[in-house]
Parts: sequence; structure tokens; C-alpha cells
Amino acid sequence: MNEYIPLSAEEPAPNMDALCASINRVAEKIQVISEAVQKLNLNKVQLEGKINDAQKRVQRILSRLPDQGDGRQLNLLGEVTTPNNPEDDNEPTTH
Repeated sequence: MNEYIPLSAEEPAPNMDALCASINRVAEKIQVISEAVQKLNLNKVQLEGKINDAQKRVQRILSRLPDQGDGRQLNLLGEVTTPNNPEDDNEPTTH
């Protein structure tokens, strides 16, 4: 273990400048890290909002799905479509 040697007022520490410089470097690194954490938190909030919006869109689409026994055509986009005439689908095409 290192023994603690108190600094005397008469004899300044020879490495005080180096220690101050080191403390300043650490303080700058802490500032950079703090700014990066703030940016990450902001990005996280934005992504959570996008995820929430996407979940709402998916839920809206899922709520429009017909029951399993329903044989009608699925219209997930909500566009008006004309119903298909089953007789037209079975006729062969000739060109």
C-alpha cells in the first residue's frame, strides 16, 4: 500500500501540473460521454415514438381483418373495390 504523504505549503508537488492536466483530460472525456448519452436518450425517445406509431398501424390493420369463416376479399388499405363476379373468374380467356 502507498503511504499518504501530505503536501506541505513550503514544497509544491512536482507533478501537480501533470495531475491538473490529467484531471482536465478526464473532465473533457466525461463531457463528451455525457453529450453522447444525451443524444442516445433523444434517439431512444424518437425510436420509441416510431415503434408506438407502427404498433398502432398494425393494430388498425389487424382490427380490419375478417373472421376466419368470412370468405370475402381482404381490403387492408381501406380502398373501395368493386366486388368480383364469380362467373367472370371462371371463364377462360382467348386471344
